Amino acid sequence: MKILALHSDYVKFKPLKKALKSVDELKLKDKAGKLVKEALMVLTAVEKGDEKIKEIVEKFVWNVKDIAKQVQVKNIVLYPYAHLSSNLANPEIALKVLDGAAKILKKSFKVIQAPFGYYKEFEIKVKGHPLSELSREIKVEGSSKGRIKEEEKIDYNTLLKEITKSKLDRRKLKENDHRIIGQQMDLFSFNDVAPGMPFWHNNGLIIYNELIKFIREEIKKQGYAEIRTPEVLDVKLWKVSGHWEKYRENIFLSEYEKRTFATKPMNCPGGLLIFKEKPKSYKDLPLRFAEFGVVHRQELSGVLAGLFRVTEFTQDDAHIFCTEAQLEDEILKIIKLMEKVYDKFKFPFHLEFSTRPEKRIGSDKMWDKAEKSLESVLKKNKINYKLNKGDGAFYGPKIDFHTEDSLGRTWQLGTIQLDFSMPERFDLEYTNEDNKKKMPVMIHRAIFGSLERFIGVLLEHTNGRLPVWLAPIQVRIINFTDRNSEATKKVVSDLEQAVPGLRIDSDFRQTTVNEKIRDAELMRIPHIIVIGDKEEKDRTLAVRERGSKQIKSLSLAGFSKSLKQEIEQRE
Repeated sequence: MKILALHSDYVKFKPLKKALKSVDELKLKDKAGKLVKEALMVLTAVEKGDEKIKEIVEKFVWNVKDIAKQVQVKNIVLYPYAHLSSNLANPEIALKVLDGAAKILKKSFKVIQAPFGYYKEFEIKVKGHPLSELSREIKVEGSSKGRIKEEEKIDYNTLLKEITKSKLDRRKLKENDHRIIGQQMDLFSFNDVAPGMPFWHNNGLIIYNELIKFIREEIKKQGYAEIRTPEVLDVKLWKVSGHWEKYRENIFLSEYEKRTFATKPMNCPGGLLIFKEKPKSYKDLPLRFAEFGVVHRQELSGVLAGLFRVTEFTQDDAHIFCTEAQLEDEILKIIKLMEKVYDKFKFPFHLEFSTRPEKRIGSDKMWDKAEKSLESVLKKNKINYKLNKGDGAFYGPKIDFHTEDSLGRTWQLGTIQLDFSMPERFDLEYTNEDNKKKMPVMIHRAIFGSLERFIGVLLEHTNGRLPVWLAPIQVRIINFTDRNSEATKKVVSDLEQAVPGLRIDSDFRQTTVNEKIRDAELMRIPHIIVIGDKEEKDRTLAVRERGSKQIKSLSLAGFSKSLKQEIEQRE
Protein backbone atom coordinates (compact mmCIF):
# COMPACT_ATOMS: atom_id res chain seq x y z
CA MET A 1 0.00 0.00 0.00
CA LYS A 2 1.16 3.49 -0.76
CA ILE A 3 -0.24 6.67 0.79
CA LEU A 4 0.33 10.40 0.38
CA ALA A 5 -0.88 12.46 3.36
CA LEU A 6 -1.60 16.14 2.71
CA HIS A 7 -2.31 18.51 5.61
CA SER A 8 -4.65 21.03 4.02
CA ASP A 9 -6.57 24.20 4.72
CA TYR A 10 -9.41 22.64 2.75
CA VAL A 11 -10.25 19.70 0.48
CA LYS A 12 -13.02 19.89 -2.07
CA PHE A 13 -14.01 16.90 -4.23
CA LYS A 14 -16.85 15.84 -6.46
CA PRO A 15 -17.59 12.48 -8.17
CA LEU A 16 -18.12 12.73 -11.94
CA LYS A 17 -18.90 9.28 -13.30
CA LYS A 18 -18.35 5.61 -12.62
CA ALA A 19 -14.93 4.10 -13.26
CA LEU A 20 -16.03 0.61 -12.18
CA LYS A 21 -19.34 -0.96 -13.13
CA SER A 22 -19.38 -3.06 -9.94
CA VAL A 23 -19.77 -0.10 -7.55
CA ASP A 24 -23.16 1.10 -6.32
CA GLU A 25 -24.86 4.24 -7.57
CA LEU A 26 -24.25 7.22 -5.33
CA LYS A 27 -26.99 8.93 -3.40
CA LEU A 28 -27.97 12.44 -4.46
CA LYS A 29 -26.22 14.06 -1.47
CA ASP A 30 -22.96 12.25 -2.26
CA LYS A 31 -23.10 13.25 -5.93
CA ALA A 32 -22.96 16.90 -4.87
CA GLY A 33 -19.45 16.43 -3.49
CA LYS A 34 -17.85 17.54 -0.23
CA LEU A 35 -15.93 20.47 1.19
CA VAL A 36 -13.80 19.63 4.25
CA LYS A 37 -11.80 22.29 6.10
CA GLU A 38 -8.63 21.75 8.17
CA ALA A 39 -8.19 18.14 7.10
CA LEU A 40 -5.62 15.44 6.52
CA MET A 41 -6.26 14.15 3.02
CA VAL A 42 -4.90 10.61 2.67
CA LEU A 43 -4.46 9.61 -0.98
CA THR A 44 -4.41 5.82 -0.95
CA ALA A 45 -3.46 3.04 -3.38
CA VAL A 46 -4.02 -0.55 -2.24
CA GLU A 47 -1.60 -2.89 -4.00
CA LYS A 48 -1.13 -6.52 -4.86
CA GLY A 49 0.35 -8.14 -1.79
CA ASP A 50 -2.11 -6.33 0.52
CA GLU A 51 -4.40 -9.38 0.69
CA LYS A 52 -3.89 -9.79 4.44
CA ILE A 53 -6.69 -7.32 5.04
CA LYS A 54 -6.70 -7.29 8.84
CA GLU A 55 -2.94 -6.75 9.09
CA ILE A 56 -2.76 -4.10 6.34
CA VAL A 57 -5.72 -2.20 7.87
CA GLU A 58 -4.00 -2.15 11.27
CA LYS A 59 -0.79 -0.76 9.78
CA PHE A 60 -2.69 1.71 7.61
CA VAL A 61 -4.66 3.02 10.62
CA TRP A 62 -1.47 3.29 12.72
CA ASN A 63 0.24 5.38 10.03
CA VAL A 64 -2.75 7.69 9.56
CA LYS A 65 -3.04 8.20 13.33
CA ASP A 66 0.68 8.84 13.58
CA ILE A 67 0.57 11.57 10.93
CA ALA A 68 -2.69 13.05 12.23
CA LYS A 69 -1.18 13.30 15.71
CA GLN A 70 1.87 15.15 14.40
CA VAL A 71 -0.13 17.72 12.40
CA GLN A 72 -2.95 17.96 14.97
CA VAL A 73 -6.08 17.36 12.86
CA LYS A 74 -9.54 16.07 13.65
CA ASN A 75 -10.82 15.60 10.08
CA ILE A 76 -9.56 12.72 7.89
CA VAL A 77 -10.40 12.43 4.18
CA LEU A 78 -9.75 8.91 2.82
CA TYR A 79 -9.31 9.32 -0.92
CA PRO A 80 -8.76 6.31 -3.25
CA TYR A 81 -5.95 7.35 -5.59
CA ALA A 82 -4.79 4.71 -8.04
CA HIS A 83 -2.11 6.97 -9.56
CA LEU A 84 0.25 6.25 -6.66
CA SER A 85 0.95 2.73 -7.94
CA SER A 86 1.09 0.64 -11.11
CA ASN A 87 0.63 -2.57 -9.10
CA LEU A 88 -2.94 -2.18 -7.87
CA ALA A 89 -4.88 -4.79 -5.94
CA ASN A 90 -8.26 -6.19 -6.90
CA PRO A 91 -10.93 -3.45 -6.38
CA GLU A 92 -12.86 -5.67 -3.93
CA ILE A 93 -9.80 -5.97 -1.67
CA ALA A 94 -9.06 -2.26 -1.94
CA LEU A 95 -12.61 -1.37 -0.91
CA LYS A 96 -12.48 -3.74 2.09
CA VAL A 97 -9.21 -2.17 3.23
CA LEU A 98 -10.54 1.39 2.96
CA ASP A 99 -13.87 0.60 4.61
CA GLY A 100 -12.12 -1.33 7.38
CA ALA A 101 -9.76 1.54 8.06
CA ALA A 102 -12.57 4.10 8.03
CA LYS A 103 -14.53 2.07 10.60
CA ILE A 104 -11.63 2.10 13.06
CA LEU A 105 -10.58 5.70 12.44
CA LYS A 106 -14.14 6.96 13.03
CA LYS A 107 -13.68 6.11 16.71
CA SER A 108 -11.10 8.89 17.03
CA PHE A 109 -11.70 11.24 14.07
CA LYS A 110 -14.34 12.63 11.79
CA VAL A 111 -13.76 10.53 8.64
CA ILE A 112 -14.98 11.47 5.16
CA GLN A 113 -14.61 8.84 2.45
CA ALA A 114 -14.37 9.90 -1.19
CA PRO A 115 -16.41 7.57 -3.41
CA PHE A 116 -14.57 4.42 -4.47
CA GLY A 117 -14.71 3.39 -8.13
CA TYR A 118 -15.63 6.83 -9.48
CA TYR A 119 -13.76 9.37 -11.57
CA LYS A 120 -13.49 12.47 -9.38
CA GLU A 121 -12.23 16.02 -9.48
CA PHE A 122 -10.65 17.60 -6.44
CA GLU A 123 -9.31 20.95 -5.31
CA ILE A 124 -6.96 21.26 -2.36
CA LYS A 125 -4.93 23.92 -0.58
CA VAL A 126 -1.97 22.29 1.14
CA LYS A 127 -0.29 23.97 4.10
CA GLY A 128 3.36 25.04 3.81
CA HIS A 129 5.01 23.46 6.87
CA PRO A 130 7.53 20.57 6.64
CA LEU A 131 4.99 17.89 7.63
CA SER A 132 2.25 19.02 5.25
CA GLU A 133 3.20 16.47 2.56
CA LEU A 134 4.25 12.99 3.71
CA SER A 135 4.41 9.85 1.55
CA ARG A 136 4.68 6.35 2.99
CA GLU A 137 4.77 2.76 1.83
CA ILE A 138 3.00 0.22 4.06
CA LYS A 139 3.82 -3.47 3.92
CA VAL A 140 2.82 -6.58 5.82
CA GLU A 141 5.47 -9.19 6.52
CA GLY A 142 5.23 -12.12 4.14
CA SER A 143 3.19 -10.22 1.55
CA SER A 144 6.08 -9.63 -0.84
CA LYS A 145 7.72 -12.21 -3.00
CA GLY A 146 10.76 -14.13 -1.74
CA ARG A 147 14.22 -12.72 -2.02
CA ILE A 148 16.33 -13.32 -5.09
CA LYS A 149 18.75 -16.13 -4.45
CA GLU A 150 22.39 -15.17 -4.51
CA GLU A 151 23.22 -17.90 -6.97
CA GLU A 152 20.51 -16.81 -9.43
CA LYS A 153 21.90 -16.23 -12.89
CA ILE A 154 21.82 -12.61 -14.03
CA ASP A 155 20.32 -11.90 -17.44
CA TYR A 156 22.28 -8.81 -18.42
CA ASN A 157 20.41 -8.20 -21.69
CA THR A 158 17.00 -8.17 -19.98
CA LEU A 159 18.25 -5.90 -17.21
CA LEU A 160 19.79 -3.54 -19.73
CA LYS A 161 16.43 -3.14 -21.47
CA GLU A 162 14.74 -2.46 -18.14
CA ILE A 163 17.13 0.34 -17.20
CA THR A 164 16.97 2.03 -20.60
CA LYS A 165 15.53 5.53 -20.14
CA SER A 166 11.83 6.07 -20.70
CA LYS A 167 10.58 8.75 -23.06
CA LEU A 168 9.03 11.94 -21.74
CA ASP A 169 5.25 11.92 -22.12
CA ARG A 170 4.42 15.46 -23.27
CA ARG A 171 0.67 15.03 -23.70
CA LYS A 172 -0.24 16.66 -20.37
CA LEU A 173 2.62 19.17 -20.27
CA LYS A 174 2.54 22.81 -21.32
CA GLU A 175 5.07 23.92 -23.91
CA ASN A 176 7.15 25.85 -21.38
CA ASP A 177 7.25 22.94 -18.91
CA HIS A 178 10.82 22.72 -17.63
CA ARG A 179 10.97 19.00 -18.51
CA ILE A 180 10.40 19.79 -22.19
CA ILE A 181 12.85 22.70 -22.09
CA GLY A 182 15.39 20.52 -20.32
CA GLN A 183 15.14 17.92 -23.07
CA GLN A 184 15.38 20.49 -25.88
CA MET A 185 18.43 22.14 -24.31
CA ASP A 186 20.02 18.83 -23.26
CA LEU A 187 20.13 19.84 -19.59
CA PHE A 188 19.06 16.80 -17.57
CA SER A 189 17.22 13.50 -17.67
CA PHE A 190 15.60 11.01 -15.31
CA ASN A 191 15.85 7.23 -15.14
CA ASP A 192 13.94 4.66 -13.07
CA VAL A 193 17.22 3.25 -11.72
CA ALA A 194 17.24 6.38 -9.49
CA PRO A 195 13.62 7.59 -9.08
CA GLY A 196 13.39 11.33 -8.58
CA MET A 197 17.15 11.86 -8.88
CA PRO A 198 18.23 14.07 -11.79
CA PHE A 199 21.01 13.03 -14.16
CA TRP A 200 22.70 16.34 -14.93
CA HIS A 201 24.04 16.60 -18.48
CA ASN A 202 26.94 18.93 -19.24
CA ASN A 203 24.65 21.81 -20.30
CA GLY A 204 22.52 21.52 -17.18
CA LEU A 205 25.52 21.20 -14.90
CA ILE A 206 26.86 24.47 -16.30
CA ILE A 207 23.69 26.25 -15.08
CA TYR A 208 23.91 24.42 -11.73
CA ASN A 209 27.57 25.37 -11.21
CA GLU A 210 27.11 28.99 -12.37
CA LEU A 211 24.33 29.50 -9.82
CA ILE A 212 26.52 28.12 -7.03
CA LYS A 213 29.42 30.31 -8.21
CA PHE A 214 27.13 33.37 -8.10
CA ILE A 215 25.95 32.64 -4.55
CA ARG A 216 29.50 31.79 -3.41
CA GLU A 217 30.67 35.23 -4.49
CA GLU A 218 27.78 36.94 -2.72
CA ILE A 219 28.13 35.10 0.61
CA LYS A 220 31.92 35.55 0.62
CA LYS A 221 31.29 39.30 0.81
CA GLN A 222 29.29 38.66 4.00
CA GLY A 223 31.93 36.54 5.73
CA TYR A 224 30.47 33.06 5.33
CA ALA A 225 32.76 30.03 5.77
CA GLU A 226 31.87 27.14 3.46
CA ILE A 227 31.75 23.65 4.93
CA ARG A 228 30.87 20.16 3.74
CA THR A 229 29.38 17.40 5.89
CA PRO A 230 28.87 13.64 5.24
CA GLU A 231 25.75 12.44 3.44
CA VAL A 232 25.40 9.27 5.53
CA LEU A 233 25.32 9.54 9.34
CA ASP A 234 24.36 7.38 12.32
CA VAL A 235 20.67 7.62 13.24
CA LYS A 236 21.71 8.67 16.75
CA LEU A 237 22.42 12.12 15.32
CA TRP A 238 18.89 12.41 13.89
CA LYS A 239 17.34 11.31 17.17
CA VAL A 240 19.19 14.07 19.03
CA SER A 241 18.20 16.70 16.44
CA GLY A 242 14.51 15.71 16.47
CA HIS A 243 14.37 14.80 12.78
CA TRP A 244 14.01 11.09 13.53
CA GLU A 245 10.67 11.63 15.19
CA LYS A 246 9.40 13.92 12.43
CA TYR A 247 10.94 12.50 9.25
CA ARG A 248 11.91 8.85 9.82
CA GLU A 249 9.38 7.58 7.26
CA ASN A 250 11.05 9.74 4.59
CA ILE A 251 14.67 8.87 5.42
CA PHE A 252 16.75 6.37 3.42
CA LEU A 253 18.30 3.89 5.88
CA SER A 254 21.11 1.34 5.62
CA GLU A 255 22.92 -1.06 7.93
CA TYR A 256 26.69 -1.09 8.41
CA GLU A 257 28.56 -3.14 11.03
CA LYS A 258 25.37 -3.64 13.06
CA ARG A 259 24.65 0.11 13.13
CA THR A 260 21.80 1.93 11.42
CA PHE A 261 22.78 4.88 9.23
CA ALA A 262 20.60 7.50 7.56
CA THR A 263 21.18 9.35 4.31
CA LYS A 264 20.75 12.92 5.47
CA PRO A 265 17.38 14.57 4.72
CA MET A 266 18.75 17.92 5.94
CA ASN A 267 22.16 19.54 6.46
CA CYS A 268 21.81 21.24 9.84
CA PRO A 269 23.06 18.57 12.30
CA GLY A 270 26.43 18.35 10.54
CA GLY A 271 26.99 22.08 11.01
CA LEU A 272 26.16 21.75 14.71
CA LEU A 273 28.85 19.10 15.14
CA ILE A 274 31.43 21.33 13.45
CA PHE A 275 30.49 24.17 15.81
CA LYS A 276 31.14 21.85 18.79
CA GLU A 277 34.61 20.87 17.61
CA LYS A 278 36.36 23.82 19.29
CA PRO A 279 35.46 26.16 22.17
CA LYS A 280 33.86 29.41 21.02
CA SER A 281 34.06 32.94 22.37
CA TYR A 282 31.67 35.86 21.80
CA LYS A 283 34.46 37.25 19.59
CA ASP A 284 33.86 34.34 17.16
CA LEU A 285 30.21 35.26 16.67
CA PRO A 286 28.37 35.64 14.42
CA LEU A 287 29.69 32.44 12.85
CA ARG A 288 28.22 31.76 9.40
CA PHE A 289 28.53 28.25 7.95
CA ALA A 290 27.40 27.78 4.33
CA GLU A 291 26.94 24.37 2.73
CA PHE A 292 25.82 23.27 -0.72
CA GLY A 293 24.64 19.95 0.68
CA VAL A 294 23.07 17.07 -1.22
CA VAL A 295 20.11 15.61 0.69
CA HIS A 296 17.75 12.69 0.08
CA ARG A 297 14.11 12.26 1.11
CA GLN A 298 11.94 9.29 0.24
CA GLU A 299 8.97 10.17 -1.98
CA LEU A 300 6.50 7.94 -3.75
CA SER A 301 7.06 7.74 -7.50
CA GLY A 302 3.52 8.98 -8.17
CA VAL A 303 4.21 12.41 -6.64
CA LEU A 304 7.56 13.08 -8.34
CA ALA A 305 7.44 15.93 -10.86
CA GLY A 306 10.63 16.72 -12.77
CA LEU A 307 12.89 19.10 -10.83
CA PHE A 308 10.00 20.46 -8.74
CA ARG A 309 9.64 17.35 -6.55
CA VAL A 310 12.61 15.03 -6.32
CA THR A 311 14.17 12.53 -3.91
CA GLU A 312 17.70 13.94 -4.25
CA PHE A 313 18.42 17.64 -4.29
CA THR A 314 20.98 20.27 -3.31
CA GLN A 315 20.21 22.91 -0.70
CA ASP A 316 22.20 26.13 -0.57
CA ASP A 317 22.03 26.02 3.19
CA ALA A 318 23.62 28.22 5.78
CA HIS A 319 23.52 27.99 9.55
CA ILE A 320 24.37 31.14 11.46
CA PHE A 321 25.31 31.04 15.14
CA CYS A 322 25.03 34.38 16.91
CA THR A 323 24.15 36.14 20.15
CA GLU A 324 20.63 37.36 20.82
CA ALA A 325 21.87 40.94 20.42
CA GLN A 326 23.12 40.13 16.91
CA LEU A 327 19.93 38.40 15.83
CA GLU A 328 17.96 41.20 14.15
CA ASP A 329 20.99 42.49 12.25
CA GLU A 330 21.73 39.01 10.88
CA ILE A 331 18.12 38.47 9.79
CA LEU A 332 18.04 41.81 7.96
CA LYS A 333 21.28 40.95 6.14
CA ILE A 334 19.75 37.69 4.94
CA ILE A 335 16.58 39.42 3.74
CA LYS A 336 18.63 41.99 1.80
CA LEU A 337 20.72 39.21 0.23
CA MET A 338 17.60 37.32 -0.85
CA GLU A 339 16.06 40.45 -2.33
CA LYS A 340 19.25 41.05 -4.32
CA VAL A 341 19.29 37.49 -5.66
CA TYR A 342 15.61 37.39 -6.68
CA ASP A 343 15.87 40.81 -8.31
CA LYS A 344 18.80 39.50 -10.35
CA PHE A 345 16.48 36.89 -11.89
CA LYS A 346 13.52 39.29 -12.08
CA PHE A 347 11.45 37.01 -9.86
CA PRO A 348 8.37 38.59 -8.29
CA PHE A 349 8.18 37.47 -4.66
CA HIS A 350 6.33 37.97 -1.41
CA LEU A 351 7.12 37.08 2.21
CA GLU A 352 5.14 34.88 4.59
CA PHE A 353 5.75 34.92 8.34
CA SER A 354 4.80 31.66 10.08
CA THR A 355 4.32 31.41 13.84
CA ARG A 356 4.28 28.59 16.42
CA PRO A 357 2.45 25.39 15.47
CA GLU A 358 0.38 23.45 17.99
CA LYS A 359 2.91 20.63 18.07
CA ARG A 360 6.28 22.17 18.88
CA ILE A 361 9.29 21.94 21.12
CA GLY A 362 10.59 24.68 23.39
CA SER A 363 8.99 26.95 25.95
CA ASP A 364 6.43 29.68 25.25
CA LYS A 365 9.02 32.20 26.47
CA MET A 366 11.46 31.00 23.79
CA TRP A 367 8.76 31.20 21.11
CA ASP A 368 7.77 34.72 22.22
CA LYS A 369 11.36 35.84 21.86
CA ALA A 370 11.88 34.14 18.48
CA GLU A 371 8.63 35.43 16.94
CA LYS A 372 9.26 38.95 18.24
CA SER A 373 12.74 38.98 16.69
CA LEU A 374 11.53 37.98 13.23
CA GLU A 375 8.47 40.21 13.23
CA SER A 376 10.46 43.16 14.57
CA VAL A 377 12.80 43.11 11.57
CA LEU A 378 9.87 43.04 9.16
CA LYS A 379 8.02 45.89 10.86
CA LYS A 380 11.06 48.13 11.50
CA ASN A 381 12.04 47.92 7.85
CA LYS A 382 8.44 48.28 6.60
CA ILE A 383 8.58 44.97 4.75
CA ASN A 384 5.18 43.66 3.66
CA TYR A 385 4.35 40.11 4.65
CA LYS A 386 1.52 37.64 5.00
CA LEU A 387 0.93 36.16 8.45
CA ASN A 388 0.55 32.36 8.62
CA LYS A 389 -0.48 31.52 12.17
CA GLY A 390 0.54 28.04 13.28
CA ASP A 391 2.62 27.15 10.21
CA GLY A 392 6.09 27.53 11.72
CA ALA A 393 8.64 24.73 11.94
CA PHE A 394 8.40 22.50 15.04
CA TYR A 395 11.58 24.14 16.41
CA GLY A 396 10.96 27.79 15.56
CA PRO A 397 9.14 30.51 13.56
CA LYS A 398 10.17 31.32 10.00
CA ILE A 399 9.99 33.75 7.11
CA ASP A 400 9.48 32.13 3.71
CA PHE A 401 10.03 33.74 0.31
CA HIS A 402 7.48 32.74 -2.34
CA THR A 403 7.81 33.45 -6.06
CA GLU A 404 5.34 33.15 -8.90
CA ASP A 405 6.26 31.45 -12.18
CA SER A 406 5.09 32.28 -15.70
CA LEU A 407 1.95 30.16 -15.23
CA GLY A 408 0.92 31.98 -12.07
CA ARG A 409 1.88 29.09 -9.78
CA THR A 410 3.48 29.95 -6.43
CA TRP A 411 6.65 28.22 -5.21
CA GLN A 412 8.48 28.55 -1.93
CA LEU A 413 12.18 29.19 -2.50
CA GLY A 414 14.15 30.83 0.29
CA THR A 415 13.54 30.51 4.01
CA ILE A 416 14.79 32.04 7.27
CA GLN A 417 14.15 29.98 10.42
CA LEU A 418 14.99 30.81 14.02
CA ASP A 419 16.06 27.91 16.20
CA PHE A 420 16.60 27.98 19.97
CA SER A 421 16.03 24.24 20.41
CA MET A 422 18.82 22.54 18.42
CA PRO A 423 21.59 24.56 20.12
CA GLU A 424 20.06 23.38 23.40
CA ARG A 425 19.75 19.74 22.26
CA PHE A 426 23.36 19.71 21.06
CA ASP A 427 24.58 21.58 24.15
CA LEU A 428 26.17 24.42 22.15
CA GLU A 429 27.84 27.19 24.11
CA TYR A 430 30.18 30.14 23.87
CA THR A 431 31.98 32.25 26.47
CA ASN A 432 30.58 35.78 26.83
CA GLU A 433 32.29 39.04 27.85
CA ASP A 434 31.91 38.14 31.54
CA ASN A 435 33.58 34.75 30.98
CA LYS A 436 30.27 32.96 31.48
CA LYS A 437 28.87 30.16 29.32
CA LYS A 438 25.94 31.16 27.10
CA MET A 439 23.92 29.33 24.42
CA PRO A 440 24.05 30.79 20.90
CA VAL A 441 20.99 31.32 18.72
CA MET A 442 20.87 29.39 15.43
CA ILE A 443 19.45 30.73 12.16
CA HIS A 444 18.71 28.32 9.32
CA ARG A 445 18.60 29.99 5.92
CA ALA A 446 18.45 28.96 2.26
CA ILE A 447 18.30 31.35 -0.69
CA PHE A 448 17.58 29.12 -3.69
CA GLY A 449 16.09 26.53 -1.33
CA SER A 450 16.39 23.49 -3.55
CA LEU A 451 18.79 24.23 -6.40
CA GLU A 452 16.85 21.77 -8.56
CA ARG A 453 13.51 23.46 -7.94
CA PHE A 454 15.03 26.90 -8.48
CA ILE A 455 16.39 25.83 -11.88
CA GLY A 456 12.99 24.35 -12.81
CA VAL A 457 11.19 27.59 -11.89
CA LEU A 458 13.84 29.66 -13.67
CA LEU A 459 13.52 27.62 -16.89
CA GLU A 460 9.74 28.03 -16.96
CA HIS A 461 9.91 31.70 -15.90
CA THR A 462 12.25 32.50 -18.82
CA ASN A 463 11.05 29.75 -21.17
CA GLY A 464 14.68 28.64 -21.24
CA ARG A 465 15.93 32.01 -22.48
CA LEU A 466 18.50 32.38 -19.72
CA PRO A 467 20.71 35.44 -19.30
CA VAL A 468 24.00 35.12 -21.18
CA TRP A 469 26.09 34.45 -18.06
CA LEU A 470 23.92 31.40 -17.27
CA ALA A 471 23.38 30.05 -20.80
CA PRO A 472 25.14 26.70 -21.34
CA ILE A 473 26.16 27.81 -24.86
CA GLN A 474 26.60 31.57 -25.08
CA VAL A 475 27.57 31.95 -28.74
CA ARG A 476 27.16 29.72 -31.80
CA ILE A 477 29.03 30.48 -35.04
CA ILE A 478 27.51 29.26 -38.33
CA ASN A 479 29.22 29.19 -41.72
CA PHE A 480 27.04 30.30 -44.63
CA THR A 481 28.74 27.95 -47.12
CA ASP A 482 31.74 25.60 -47.10
CA ARG A 483 33.95 28.31 -48.59
CA ASN A 484 33.40 30.37 -45.44
CA SER A 485 34.52 27.58 -43.08
CA GLU A 486 38.09 28.77 -42.54
CA ALA A 487 36.97 32.35 -41.84
CA THR A 488 34.36 30.98 -39.42
CA LYS A 489 36.98 28.92 -37.53
CA LYS A 490 39.15 32.03 -37.19
CA VAL A 491 36.21 33.98 -35.70
CA VAL A 492 35.75 31.20 -33.13
CA SER A 493 39.43 31.39 -32.19
CA ASP A 494 39.44 35.19 -32.03
CA LEU A 495 36.36 35.30 -29.78
CA GLU A 496 37.82 32.68 -27.43
CA GLN A 497 40.92 34.84 -27.02
CA ALA A 498 38.97 38.07 -26.64
CA VAL A 499 36.51 36.65 -24.05
CA PRO A 500 38.33 34.10 -21.82
CA GLY A 501 36.07 31.26 -20.67
CA LEU A 502 33.46 31.98 -23.34
CA ARG A 503 31.16 29.01 -23.97
CA ILE A 504 31.16 28.99 -27.76
CA ASP A 505 30.55 26.32 -30.39
CA SER A 506 30.16 26.15 -34.18
CA ASP A 507 27.90 24.46 -36.72
CA PHE A 508 29.52 23.34 -39.97
CA ARG A 509 26.89 20.74 -40.94
CA GLN A 510 25.95 20.19 -44.58
CA THR A 511 22.49 21.69 -44.28
CA THR A 512 20.73 25.03 -44.79
CA VAL A 513 21.51 28.11 -42.73
CA ASN A 514 17.84 28.37 -41.76
CA GLU A 515 17.92 24.88 -40.29
CA LYS A 516 21.07 25.67 -38.34
CA ILE A 517 19.45 28.83 -36.96
CA ARG A 518 16.28 26.90 -36.00
CA ASP A 519 18.38 24.37 -34.07
CA ALA A 520 20.27 27.16 -32.29
CA GLU A 521 16.97 28.82 -31.37
CA LEU A 522 15.67 25.51 -29.99
CA MET A 523 18.75 25.39 -27.77
CA ARG A 524 17.98 29.00 -26.68
CA ILE A 525 21.52 30.17 -27.54
CA PRO A 526 21.70 33.95 -26.85
CA HIS A 527 23.98 34.99 -29.74
CA ILE A 528 23.92 33.33 -33.18
CA ILE A 529 26.57 34.55 -35.64
CA VAL A 530 26.57 33.77 -39.37
CA ILE A 531 29.76 34.21 -41.41
CA GLY A 532 29.21 34.58 -45.17
CA ASP A 533 31.09 36.16 -48.07
CA LYS A 534 30.17 39.72 -47.04
CA GLU A 535 31.26 39.22 -43.42
CA GLU A 536 34.45 37.52 -44.52
CA LYS A 537 35.29 40.39 -46.87
CA ASP A 538 34.34 43.22 -44.48
CA ARG A 539 35.68 41.39 -41.38
CA THR A 540 32.37 41.84 -39.60
CA LEU A 541 29.92 39.60 -37.75
CA ALA A 542 26.27 39.06 -38.69
CA VAL A 543 24.81 38.74 -35.18
CA ARG A 544 21.27 37.51 -34.54
CA GLU A 545 20.03 37.94 -30.99
CA ARG A 546 18.05 35.02 -29.56
CA GLY A 547 14.35 35.24 -30.42
CA SER A 548 14.85 38.10 -32.90
CA LYS A 549 14.88 38.05 -36.70
CA GLN A 550 16.84 41.27 -36.80
CA ILE A 551 20.51 40.90 -37.80
CA LYS A 552 23.17 43.36 -36.61
CA SER A 553 26.46 43.86 -38.43
CA LEU A 554 29.13 44.33 -35.76
CA SER A 555 32.89 44.39 -35.55
CA LEU A 556 34.55 41.55 -33.66
CA ALA A 557 36.10 44.03 -31.21
CA GLY A 558 32.79 45.80 -30.52
CA PHE A 559 30.86 42.54 -30.09
CA SER A 560 33.59 41.06 -27.83
CA LYS A 561 33.59 44.11 -25.55
CA SER A 562 29.80 44.14 -25.02
CA LEU A 563 29.71 40.33 -24.62
CA LYS A 564 32.47 40.35 -22.01
CA GLN A 565 30.66 43.05 -20.04
CA GLU A 566 27.37 41.16 -20.27
CA ILE A 567 28.97 38.04 -18.80
CA GLU A 568 31.18 39.64 -16.15
CA GLN A 569 28.41 41.86 -14.79
CA ARG A 570 25.82 39.05 -15.03
CA GLU A 571 23.43 41.30 -16.92
